Amino acid sequence: MYYPIWYDPTFFIFIVPALILGLIAQAVVQGRFNKYSQVRTLRGLTGAQAARAILDANGLVDVTIEETTGFLSDHYDPRTRTLRLSPQVARSPSIAAVGVAAHEAGHALQHASGYFPLQIRSAMVPAVQFGTWLGPLIIMAGILLEATMGAFRLGNTIAWLGVALFSLVVVFSFVTLPVELDASARARQLLRHYG
Repeated sequence: MYYPIWYDPTFFIFIVPALILGLIAQAVVQGRFNKYSQVRTLRGLTGAQAARAILDANGLVDVTIEETTGFLSDHYDPRTRTLRLSPQVARSPSIAAVGVAAHEAGHALQHASGYFPLQIRSAMVPAVQFGTWLGPLIIMAGILLEATMGAFRLGNTIAWLGVALFSLVVVFSFVTLPVELDASARARQLLRHYG
């Protein structure tokens, strides 16, 4: 039987669980960060200072550290060899900030060692950014076609194309998972080693 996309149970099977899981994951990360932002490091290093110490100790003196805007928008950019830290991470002497900074420094170490999953992830970034930007717009265009013009089949097809584009995020997440786990393992090892 044919359903307009907003009534199609398959649409809800794909979209609703993804949205709920994303919101839960975001809430858990923010909650943990907020909790451990209240605990100072023993040495009093800020996230930026800890990242710089880790990078320098591993011979990555050419990796720059910059502040970026946004809460927990921290990332390592392998194209420019730049570690970007949010103000909450760069300026804070908390264990949360140092942990996030060490994790991002772990990505720089992955890049320096030619860690293959990071190379795959980096190659996927432009397509995923395009899909996450354009996918929701195409979904809305398909729904509008269905609702305003009665073009149910065309609108449904267009909306599902948007879902497919947006689904690149899911594929990216599976590729990203080993990269993130490895960066976290490197961060733990580095923090134990350097104190």
